[in-house]
Amino acid sequence: MNKRRIGSSDLYVSEVGLGCMSLGTEEKKAIRLIHEALERGINYLDTADLYDRGLNEQFVGKAIKGKRDQVVLATKVGNRWEEGKDGWYWDPSKAYIKRAVKESLRRLQTDYIDLYQLHGGTIDDPIDETIEAFEELKQEGVIRYYGISSIRPNVIREYVKRSNIVSVMMQYSLLDRRPEELFPLLKEHHISVIARGPVAKGLLTERPLEAASEAVKTSGYLDYTYEELQALLPALKAKTAAHRSFTATALQFCLYDPVVAAVIPGASSVEQLTGNIAAAFAPALTKEEYEWLKQHTKASIYNTHR
Repeated sequence: MNKRRIGSSDLYVSEVGLGCMSLGTEEKKAIRLIHEALERGINYLDTADLYDRGLNEQFVGKAIKGKRDQVVLATKVGNRWEEGKDGWYWDPSKAYIKRAVKESLRRLQTDYIDLYQLHGGTIDDPIDETIEAFEELKQEGVIRYYGISSIRPNVIREYVKRSNIVSVMMQYSLLDRRPEELFPLLKEHHISVIARGPVAKGLLTERPLEAASEAVKTSGYLDYTYEELQALLPALKAKTAAHRSFTATALQFCLYDPVVAAVIPGASSVEQLTGNIAAAFAPALTKEEYEWLKQHTKASIYNTHR
């Protein structure tokens, strides 16, 4: 599988990675999916301490035991839970990050993390303190590089200006093109995009629209009403159906701009994983296809957190 460099780092990741959040809570199945992904050319695994309260990290740790050198391992920090309390709360403090990384290392059964990401963030955070925590972890050799997972333009701009992030994870797809307004800034600073949600909750796959969730049928998806999706999705499928699957079109759209280092669709079955991997080997979009897809979808922008 083709690999791309994450920002100015020396991390080279498969164009299609594995978003581990959807692996589920059945250990054998989760580990089998991770092993299948690695055997088929994926080298980039993305997890978070948030997922199933650390269980996901544990599964990843068990799956990569003896294979650590084959993996670019990414996880996230900032969402905190405490035993006996309901819900999560946000804690981007230096003290918490430096404590949480030790727990992630223990669950992942490794002594370093390739890409450690702040899992959210607001403009009111103690940003310099958060950056200091990541920089110290780099100096200690506990993490190799750091990035943020955020869709907030004001937060992203502050980290671009004040830190050494190498990546920004954002939801990005044919149906959610909001990140594109930030591409020029990120390119200028040699920072990569990691694209999550590239198949828009399954809307950009071979699955029929009728199988979408009740929420989509009632409220649509982002800026699209359900009726708009009924008209748009068949047209998008028809445009490139002769050359690749709809899943492949969706993933190749995200990968068209080189600012995107990787797409990380999730997979809860071998069938889904196989489809995602096949998309990586599908023909790249032509310029004409790419421009047509852009003309027929909405170039929305973020209305808040400016």
